[in-house]
Amino acid sequence: MTLIQELMNQAAVGGLLQSDYIKRFSPGEIREAIQTLVATEQMDLASALGDAGLSIHPHSEDMLAINGLLALTQQNWQSAVELLGELMEIQGANTQAFTYVMMVRALRCNLDPARALQVTRVGLAAFPNQIELIAESLALEDFADLVGESLQIQ
Repeated sequence: MTLIQELMNQAAVGGLLQSDYIKRFSPGEIREAIQTLVATEQMDLASALGDAGLSIHPHSEDMLAINGLLALTQQNWQSAVELLGELMEIQGANTQAFTYVMMVRALRCNLDPARALQVTRVGLAAFPNQIELIAESLALEDFADLVGESLQIQ
């Protein structure tokens, strides 16, 4: 039985997620199950599975990435920043453009535009033609210019 089938069976009878059962699945399989749950708008179950997956595989790129995205959809900006930050640390020079974009958005929503601008610059150094990073950079640079002008007026 697949993970998603088992989760549906447990949910139908009001059962809890069994971590012993979930341990049998790889981080990739757990991530795919979470994606399926999100696609079918079962966010509570997706979150519960994400938490379980992260506790079983705390430093897995799959778990950090999907839980970071779940945190973004739930507008839990601080959690998204922490999860995506750890993902970027693990991936290092192999960090994907999408991860930079999501991190910048999480930082902006977490009211940290200075750090968002730093991440944007690092992302653009690795992916100079990534359109979303370019757009984020332009917006953040404009904001930084306005703040700089405002400080000079005072």
